[in-house]
Amino acid sequence: MPSQQSRSGTLVMEPEQQDFTVTYDDVRLAFEENQVLQGISFQLRRGETKVLLGVAGSGKSTILKLGLGLMKPDSGRITVLGQEVSSMPEEDLFALRRRVGMVFQESALFDSFNVEENVSYRLREEHVAEDEINRRVIEALRFVELEHTLKKFPSELSGGMRRRVAIARAIITEPEVILYDSPTGGLDPITSTRIIELVVKQRDVYKTSALLVTHRLQDAFTMASSYFDTKANEMRPVTAETPVDTNTSFLIMRDGKVIFDGSAGELACTDNEYIREYIS
Repeated sequence: MPSQQSRSGTLVMEPEQQDFTVTYDDVRLAFEENQVLQGISFQLRRGETKVLLGVAGSGKSTILKLGLGLMKPDSGRITVLGQEVSSMPEEDLFALRRRVGMVFQESALFDSFNVEENVSYRLREEHVAEDEINRRVIEALRFVELEHTLKKFPSELSGGMRRRVAIARAIITEPEVILYDSPTGGLDPITSTRIIELVVKQRDVYKTSALLVTHRLQDAFTMASSYFDTKANEMRPVTAETPVDTNTSFLIMRDGKVIFDGSAGELACTDNEYIREYIS
């Protein structure tokens, strides 16, 4: 994706690429008397990663399910890649989901399939040529540094390796949007950091738009303060000498409402007492 430098020297995207890939407009959802989402509105720019934060039960994962069309809102509109999923028939949703990758918290791999079969599943569903499938499986697994696990089964992998396979499965279709539902949930700190570094790599190498739900503030801080140097093939911190725009923003939820939607700089300057306590 082409970029240019602002007067401050920060790398930014070209104006014509600032269109939105995902839009939530006054989305509401309730289960009986429980108001799960109360007027949720936000937009995701092309190439941007928006990190969804908030305590358990604030509605973060529900937002992802609505975006995939797995649930329907009571009111409001949800648009993904120019199509309104909030009222889309199920048969039309199948076509849209081919353009969206999903990484579930528990990996959701098929236990009876080996790694190669899990990663290639969607390509085989679409009857892609075998040579092309083999090439893309190797490419996706190499991206997550697991090309040596082709014939292993999920039961033979660690929790972190299963998450990495899930990322490979999500990116193999070259999606325009990826939804991450707590990809580091339940993992130890070292493994969690490795997973989130892969998310950063995906963001910076392929410029894929993403919504990322996490319970770990460290995930959010890593997304905002690190970038993947494609020339050096390694993660690097954003510094005054390398003021790279990480194209990451934050959305904080509380009781089914958005209480913050903005950049890392704006988050650091907020005077909202609840948010300041939450991020401390």
